[in-house]
Amino acid sequence: MTSEAPRWYKSSYSNNGGACVEAADNFAATHGIVPVRDSKNPTGPELAFPTAAFASFVTSVKSGAAGIA
Repeated sequence: MTSEAPRWYKSSYSNNGGACVEAADNFAATHGIVPVRDSKNPTGPELAFPTAAFASFVTSVKSGAAGIA
């Protein structure tokens, strides 16, 4: 178990409209995961995605292949 806390951030593309997620990439190298949470509920549940899966998702969104604007 680690005492390291997630360092949460919102995407620079977030328009602060309330429908945002936060990610904490400081666990990627050491634990192989990227925790994600709802920015409106910071004490709520977190999802932990494998680093490769999260990177693939980000690449798809940036390229427009994910169909998310």
